Amino acid sequence: MPTIEWKEPIEIQLGLIGTRKVEGPFEALIYLIDNWPNRSGPDFVKAKVTCKAAVEGRVDAELARRDFIAAAKEVHCYMN
Repeated sequence: MPTIEWKEPIEIQLGLIGTRKVEGPFEALIYLIDNWPNRSGPDFVKAKVTCKAAVEGRVDAELARRDFIAAAKEVHCYMN
């Protein structure tokens, strides 16, 4: 499976992990599953589904990017 990257990375700040650049939906999905501070928000749930679908090639990666940004804003960790 080829690695899908976004046209523009997203910079986020996650607690003790620090500032990170997220390059694409696979990295975003890993952060959502392993490191997200609040896993119950509606934007988190949507981003998780959309990022997984993008990794599987079912939706456009830029749609996953938009949803990931919304999830990051939901928990106040969006940096761009």
